[in-house]
Amino acid sequence: MEEPEKPQIYLITPPEFELDLFPTTLARVLDAREIACVRLSLSSQDEDRIARAADACRAVCHERDIAMVIDTHLRLVERLGLDGVHLNGSRNIRDARKELGEDAIVGAYCGASRHSGLNAAEAGADYVAFGPVAETGLGDGSMADLDLFAWWSEMIEVPIVAEGALTAERVADLVAVTDFFGIGEEIWSSDDPVAAMTALMAAAD
Repeated sequence: MEEPEKPQIYLITPPEFELDLFPTTLARVLDAREIACVRLSLSSQDEDRIARAADACRAVCHERDIAMVIDTHLRLVERLGLDGVHLNGSRNIRDARKELGEDAIVGAYCGASRHSGLNAAEAGADYVAFGPVAETGLGDGSMADLDLFAWWSEMIEVPIVAEGALTAERVADLVAVTDFFGIGEEIWSSDDPVAAMTALMAAAD
């Protein structure tokens, strides 16, 4: 993903979805506005289910010339014809790059850790994702605050993604200091994901 002039949307699929329904919903969202990349982020570890979901979503994305990456499952990237992998933390980035080649997208989620983000950048990540950007009540309660994004955007060239617990208010706070907004459950839990995305991104427009 190239660094854009203003933040673009990096779309994250729901952890579970109906294979016969979701591709149509995904297509509507992708047609509603410019999307930089889609990440398949299923909670399932069933490779058959992952493969079927990847096939359905990849067709929708690639018809629109939108890259699609998969969460964690490095060894499925080439088998499923995807564009790259999203890893948790800075480990395995070099291995992923070696296996997938220079043209693949290799990204890393680094929580609220500047140290982990720097390690990921030095290892060759194409982007680093920080989050959550607001309180979620989950995990240890750590948040990626505005200062982290501001520092990174000023000091580091590797593009950053803000994801996790995004609200319209947080989008307004971060619009000047992030390259991508990682949007997922914020819109999929709505009856109208397109309207939810429009409302969420209003401050970025």
